[in-house]
Amino acid sequence: MKSLKIILGTFLVTTMFAFTSGGDKAPQKVKNAFAKKFPTAKKVKWEKENEKEWEAEFKMNRTEYSANFLSDGTWQETEHEIKEKEVPQNIMSSLKKAFPDFEIEEIEISETAKGMVYEFTIEKGETEMEVAIDTNGKLIKKEIKKDNDEGEDNDDEN
Repeated sequence: MKSLKIILGTFLVTTMFAFTSGGDKAPQKVKNAFAKKFPTAKKVKWEKENEKEWEAEFKMNRTEYSANFLSDGTWQETEHEIKEKEVPQNIMSSLKKAFPDFEIEEIEISETAKGMVYEFTIEKGETEMEVAIDTNGKLIKKEIKKDNDEGEDNDDEN
């Protein structure tokens, strides 16, 4: 009877370990591509974004980042928050001209293979929007956020 308890206990511990540690482990190709692109990253946490994409949240140079990779290891995007004072003047001018009475809630830099854009979450009253402006100051995305956090594309100039 004692050996049966040991076997069952070992089985339960092994099963629990398998479920908790194996959760959403990124494929080795993804981890290798990440390590090559971000060799100094610390505190990396992986999450499966969708069927084909993985997201890593990590710290680098005291800044929190997120990066997305396809399952084959292809890098898609890197984002990190910045402060308003870090945004170039031409970008701020474009934002203020297009959305004069909106308040800035959050600013991120998004880098993809196509280049870099500044992404803003802005708010005016009950209206919250996500806006992207390229490095030349051109508005490239304007999306109203719904209460359920789904967006409606109103202006996509890409």
